[in-house]
Amino acid sequence: MVRMNTTPDTALLVVNLGTPESPTAPAVRRYLAEFLSDRRVVAIPPLFWKPLLYGVILPIRGPKSAEKYAKVWLPDGSPLAVYTRRLAEGLKEVMPDWHVEWAMR
Repeated sequence: MVRMNTTPDTALLVVNLGTPESPTAPAVRRYLAEFLSDRRVVAIPPLFWKPLLYGVILPIRGPKSAEKYAKVWLPDGSPLAVYTRRLAEGLKEVMPDWHVEWAMR
């Protein structure tokens, strides 16, 4: 009996750093806090960085960035998430022998 493998041998993962859940100040602040707390993104020692991040950057940039996100937000969600998903779906169509997925942080 010959068994056929229906699972692709090769996979492609389309990844991005992430995006806010919604174009609101609280959601943008949460996203920025997570993103800017990553030591691979900001290499400033936490002792100096955290007070600056939580005391200055997030209170100011959260609302300002939320206004900008609201201007470009799509009916399906964040432009970055929407276009990343569409890219993965398009790749699935042209690479049917590959397992294609997308992910956000």
